[in-house]
Amino acid sequence: MSTYESVPSTPPQPACPACGAETFHPGFVEDAGQASQGYARWIPGPLERGIFGGARVMGKQRFMIEADRCERCGYLMLFARTQV
Repeated sequence: MSTYESVPSTPPQPACPACGAETFHPGFVEDAGQASQGYARWIPGPLERGIFGGARVMGKQRFMIEADRCERCGYLMLFARTQV
């Protein structure tokens, strides 16, 4: 029988690249624009604009932008882990 180690659901937090601290506060990037859902999203691929100048996003995957903030210096690390 094989032995398997438990795999964490999220990767381990690296040290802050700006100051080396290891304590971060999780959060998200707010989108407060008109008709927004309250959080920013990352969409793969280059920006394509529609006829009125807005981004073409129909049929594309969307991921919530999660942010971890360094407790010591405020540096933000952004992640796009969760598909929405």
